[in-house]
Amino acid sequence: MKVAVDTGGTFTDFVIEQEGRLVHYKVSSTPEDPARAILEGLEALGFTSPTLLLHGTTVGTNAFLTRRGARVLLITTAGFEDVIFIGRQNRPKLFDFWVKKPPPLLSRRQVVGVSERVNAQGEVLKALSSEEIKLLRRLLQEKKFDSVAVSLLHSYANPLHEKKIKKGLEDLGVPISISSEVLPEFREFERTSTTLVNAYLAPIMARYVGHLNRALPRTKIFLMQSSGGLMPGEAVGRRAAATLLSGPAAGVQGAWTLAQLLGLKKIITFDMGGTSTDVSLCDKGPIYTRQYQIENYPVHLKMIDIHTIGAGGGSIAAFDRGGALKVGPRSAGASPGPACYGRGGEELTVTDANLFLGRLLPHYFLGGRLKIQKELSLRALTRLAEKGHFHPEELALGVIEIVNNNMEQAVKKVSVERGLDPKDFTLVCFGGAGGLHATALARRLSLRQILIPRLSGVLSALGLLMARPSFDFSRAVFLKDDQVAYEYLLPLFEDLLRQAMRELAQYGYQPPEIETLAEVDLRYQGQSYELTIPFDPQFRERFHEVHQRLYGYALPLAPLEAVAIRVNLSVKVSGLELPRIQGQHLLPRETTEVTVSLHQKVVCPVYWWEDLPSEAEFSGPALVVGPYATIWIEPDWHTSVDTYGNLWLRPR
Repeated sequence: MKVAVDTGGTFTDFVIEQEGRLVHYKVSSTPEDPARAILEGLEALGFTSPTLLLHGTTVGTNAFLTRRGARVLLITTAGFEDVIFIGRQNRPKLFDFWVKKPPPLLSRRQVVGVSERVNAQGEVLKALSSEEIKLLRRLLQEKKFDSVAVSLLHSYANPLHEKKIKKGLEDLGVPISISSEVLPEFREFERTSTTLVNAYLAPIMARYVGHLNRALPRTKIFLMQSSGGLMPGEAVGRRAAATLLSGPAAGVQGAWTLAQLLGLKKIITFDMGGTSTDVSLCDKGPIYTRQYQIENYPVHLKMIDIHTIGAGGGSIAAFDRGGALKVGPRSAGASPGPACYGRGGEELTVTDANLFLGRLLPHYFLGGRLKIQKELSLRALTRLAEKGHFHPEELALGVIEIVNNNMEQAVKKVSVERGLDPKDFTLVCFGGAGGLHATALARRLSLRQILIPRLSGVLSALGLLMARPSFDFSRAVFLKDDQVAYEYLLPLFEDLLRQAMRELAQYGYQPPEIETLAEVDLRYQGQSYELTIPFDPQFRERFHEVHQRLYGYALPLAPLEAVAIRVNLSVKVSGLELPRIQGQHLLPRETTEVTVSLHQKVVCPVYWWEDLPSEAEFSGPALVVGPYATIWIEPDWHTSVDTYGNLWLRPR
């Protein structure tokens, strides 16, 4: 039995696979102790000892954003102690005189330089002495640091001194992250930052996984990585930074796997939950990046390129000092939650606005398990409307319009701003709140097709069941001219592959069940940045083609430079077979009144999702309600149901 759990800011989602049968469930998250919601959900379902627990988590991200990570000692080469504070000169807000830097992860007193030096060719210019190791041991014991990050100059070329420090300190029982293992690539600031973030999160993540292990002693735990692959729980100390986009990556993985099953090659994923909205573009596959930053700290690990905004069902509406209405990024979260939850929340949220407008039905919310109260939404709405001198209906429509506009800009960020037309893509909408805004968002973007998966309310958890264990390894190389050749690079890849196989053997994986993907980072000589290209005998030609597509030109006769090689190892797993629907009739359970614009309401049918038969068709306005998602279908949209129960929406 496999249990997939995605922990969000508002709800924790479960999808259980047992002998080919899928069970799904949702409980309120417990942000103060995320594991508690998991254990309570398992107990409520009666699955207290699953074989596998596949987990998408926000523990690492929240620890970073709230600065509740470990107290780290950063060890670097003497003279380079300020690298992490200087960073790059890039400024996200060039003309903002009042811009504030995010609080640092550590103080200058937590950085120590050691007397050693290796040059860019890996030659030792000054050896690291045993006296330096003794001083570091004494400092670590006296100051009682929780974690250690080691990033020495040019250690990507020769990791000898970093390994010596790790060996000299590891018996003290403190987690140690060294850059030659976390990110063995050049660019000093990015390598130091990634290693520091890993060390900052490692004890937090290890403690969290340890708590789950003790509570579920017979369960094998895997965590979702930002790259869309799973990693064993015991690897989290070495790869803690790889969990920063754990939950959103699971959603993209689930949406793309489903899209492949249904024959789609170009999709935009739209995941609207209770706290945030995540959008990503997949063009014949997920788009990856190694240029991710979290609050100005680069984390140059492989991640699915996801754009996140603070727009969810729990996003709070308020007037700013100038009297303008704003929605988000502040969220009511799981506790107290929207006003309609009756948990003490008094501020107006997107969920309250949808409830007031008739797009959410109290008796269907969360399968009827969570009783929401429309009168509490009306009270919060009236209070804010009086403050801004608006009619309540006008304010509710304004809240929806603003949040839709915010999400439209997010989709344009991953499409239009990259030279891609959203009309060429299918919008795959999921998350508990996404279905309420899908047709409005598609109308704004002139999209021709929307896919809303049957399990859209828990698709991120379903994506965990569809993912496979995956590991990424890299090595800096710096090759030029004739050395950038298949015959020259192949032995380097074989050596990196042997190293990678040794690590996977520690987790019990053997070659027959492992698939390999090799890539190389290339650029024209003189360029500052590189492109990652699949490594095969035609890799040079592929580079020119990709460069032409991305930048509009190629230089086939110009000399190339290879700066890094990469290997991804993924473990084969059995595919997940989605159940076909059993619905028998296309009859609405009731009708309801929905506000579509100011002073205009329509009476529309309410369909129960599980009742809908395969090949059913109907047009909006309509509401489709399921256990964990409600879909508002605007007028002038036509809906069809496929054999798996997914909804396909197209403009009439």
